[in-house]
Amino acid sequence: MLQQLLENALRQTMNRLVRPILNPAVPVPLQRRVVRQAYRSSIPPKGAMFENTRVGNVPVTRTGFGNTPNGAVLYLHGGGYIIGSSNTHRGITGHLAKTSGCSVITPDYRLAPEFPFPAALDDAEACWNGLLEEGFKPEQIAVAGDSAGGGLAVALAMRLRDKGAPVPASLTVFSPWVDLTQDHLYAPECEPVLQASWTSKAAKLYAGQESLSNPLISPIFGDLGGLPPLLVQVGSQEILLNDAERLAAAANRQDVETRLEIYNSLWHVFQVHSGQLDRATAAMETAGAHIKRHLAA
Repeated sequence: MLQQLLENALRQTMNRLVRPILNPAVPVPLQRRVVRQAYRSSIPPKGAMFENTRVGNVPVTRTGFGNTPNGAVLYLHGGGYIIGSSNTHRGITGHLAKTSGCSVITPDYRLAPEFPFPAALDDAEACWNGLLEEGFKPEQIAVAGDSAGGGLAVALAMRLRDKGAPVPASLTVFSPWVDLTQDHLYAPECEPVLQASWTSKAAKLYAGQESLSNPLISPIFGDLGGLPPLLVQVGSQEILLNDAERLAAAANRQDVETRLEIYNSLWHVFQVHSGQLDRATAAMETAGAHIKRHLAA
């Protein structure tokens, strides 16, 4: 009963405080400031440690939990490629560090509209290469992300594969945005977080002069063959439900080991409420187990 009340309260909070800000009429700098404050309600677990540093000459936050990390997770934050940062996502990365037993590295990749595609992808790749330079082997690095960061995680794995480089040990994506054309958006009865008009504008700001169907912008249009084991988590109350389902189906067709989890009556990137909402905490446990299972010893 208490958890149901909490779910309802969090849903109303997202709907009344976050969704109105994610509006194309609101200037991007203001969106960044307000969302930075909103994410203060996403609380990392007690004992999580954060260090601001650089990896591959990209500014990052390195998140740890415990003394002996088993590997690394390159975590790519969401925000439509126009907002968000490693600081806004400390709640998620703290809980993921705890459940995965890994050091979680979250780059502050360059954002649009100041830096359109391929800046974010270039920074993600630079950070990946920086982890290799630190001594991690590819099979000791997982890649994860939420929303736009989930799409970016898939695009990074595709780019590495296309270059003939080793791919990550696994991919974990929360509410991934993998089709920026928005031709197949889901229409839930309740959508507490996202507005299609906002994601449409963000897509155009990120793509710049490139086609929205470029597979490195919208990975659903690319070849997913040869990608590592994939975990997809999504809520039923979000316009990106079809993105998640289509990604999982396409990956399955191309023989990628794939698991799709749909959480009924939950919203976009509900994992931000890990540690508060039991179902979000359980989802993060599943994500951590997926990462652990596929890391090299």
